[in-house]
Amino acid sequence: MHIFTNIKSASKSFFTEIGELSFFTVRFFKDVLKRPLELKELGRQCYNMGNRSLFLVCITGFIIGLVITLQTRPTLMEFGAASWMPSMVSISIVREIGPIIIALVCAGRIGSSIGAELGSMRVTEQIDAMEVSGTNPFKYLVVTRVLAVTLMLPLLVIIGDAIALYGSFLIENSKGNVSFTLYFNQVFNALEFADIIPATIKTFFFGLAIGIVGCYKGYYCKKGTAGVGKAANSAVVVASLLLFVIDFIAVFVTDIFFDL
Repeated sequence: MHIFTNIKSASKSFFTEIGELSFFTVRFFKDVLKRPLELKELGRQCYNMGNRSLFLVCITGFIIGLVITLQTRPTLMEFGAASWMPSMVSISIVREIGPIIIALVCAGRIGSSIGAELGSMRVTEQIDAMEVSGTNPFKYLVVTRVLAVTLMLPLLVIIGDAIALYGSFLIENSKGNVSFTLYFNQVFNALEFADIIPATIKTFFFGLAIGIVGCYKGYYCKKGTAGVGKAANSAVVVASLLLFVIDFIAVFVTDIFFDL
């Protein structure tokens, strides 16, 4: 009986949070075009989230390119298909591996930062003070951050993909003596708009999910300073799970669309 009670309580909490997160998302879309637009704060958040995540994204992308090439090259050589390496690596990185891994890295870096920042503002009553003073804290704090992540993540993914391809080239150049021109000619010959456009579009949804979840967890943070750590942690966990769901939907829809 106790087990069923726990299951019922967990289910109720799960669906309650989904409803609250959905309401939070609807509120974001309602407020996104309302004046004032807070362009100065938006620019500041774009700089903070983009610039401060750039080094981590570059390192991640570089290692992705190295690892994929080192792991795959021996297998392709067994079948005499080493010349397919640039095409295989470029398609796998641009379509799937680059966007999802870099989005997960940004969920950890940006999502936790937003959750902790807004959570600390909530527990120290700074958000309450903004409401009392007549400022719209949701517009100033939430909308700007969500838009900043949504705009910056596609750029970070593009940079990460480029660095990953360069890392792959270094391995091919050292092991197979492949020139820079030859390698990237094969990369661009293999890629089509059907590979690039859907992969880029879904990164906007990745950024939206990271921003919404991070802001939601921080904005409604409770239980004092202990709640700040919990908000940061749960922001990363929920955003990461949501990224996989969005990625599955994006791949499924893309597959249907290009099969028609």
